[in-house]
Amino acid sequence: MTGVTIVGAGVIGLSCAVRLLEAGHDVRVYGRALPPSAPGAERAGRVDTVTSAVAAAVWYPYLAEPRDRVGGWSATALTAFTDLAARGVDGVVMTPGTEIFRKPVPEPWWASAVPSVERVLEPRPGYAEGWSFVSPVIEMPVYLPWLAGRVRELGGTVEQRDVRSLDELNGLVVNATGLGARELVGDASMEPVRGQVVRLEQVGVDRWWIDDSALDLGVTTYVVPRSRDIVVGGTEDHGAEDLTVDPATADAILERARDLVPELRDARVLGHNVGLRPSRPTVRLEREGDVVHCYGHGGAGVTLSWGCADEVAALV
Repeated sequence: MTGVTIVGAGVIGLSCAVRLLEAGHDVRVYGRALPPSAPGAERAGRVDTVTSAVAAAVWYPYLAEPRDRVGGWSATALTAFTDLAARGVDGVVMTPGTEIFRKPVPEPWWASAVPSVERVLEPRPGYAEGWSFVSPVIEMPVYLPWLAGRVRELGGTVEQRDVRSLDELNGLVVNATGLGARELVGDASMEPVRGQVVRLEQVGVDRWWIDDSALDLGVTTYVVPRSRDIVVGGTEDHGAEDLTVDPATADAILERARDLVPELRDARVLGHNVGLRPSRPTVRLEREGDVVHCYGHGGAGVTLSWGCADEVAALV
């Protein structure tokens, strides 16, 4: 049995821990910040320092390259989440939805990762077409505690510890620090991509919607229903690191979301969240001596989690 230390307690680090424990390794996870300890841990106005906990999160390959590797990781994770949903794991629900476009577009590059994708004409007023499919929605304040619990159930440990240098650690190490890799291993290619969202009360919305037609302006519009709330967003602010909720941005998010899904007009605002996506020109997943690096997943950490975890386990 090999002892492995994982640095990073987000969805990537915890998923890697599960796969390594299942393979028979002795695993401990260190996180500078730990995920919410229980459902309902999110509070109005809270800004969470664990990026994974802020994610909406719907399976969708977003802000991650290269496409050939991302496609494979995404497909593996989709299969894993589909299985978790079938087993009734807390926080994982297969949910229909549509990505919509104002002009006709080719079939999405990631379509081969999904069992079935359907073109829809005029899915919403003002939109030419959309691509509909069933995707897992992962309710992170519920799912992350389950994932950490699974690590402990398999005999691993999850501890709060601020690792300043990998030289502090002995044996094999998995570096799953996300944006923290910028300082931890001096990766200057890491870039924060700020995302702000609003949480609304659940008013019966049961489909997700994505509109990325204004990404060139740093704007993305999405509506993701969860059991207790609806997450609407968002922003794609490259290089921004301010974790303060911006009221004007929140108002703009709400206006776009309510235009897209009119059922949200009377939905009460429950809170706001801001997170920094750990972006990089390409995801870094490679072994370097006794360190396996696995970070830089952009806005697709959840989407790639189980696929990357399988590859990390194969490298250990």
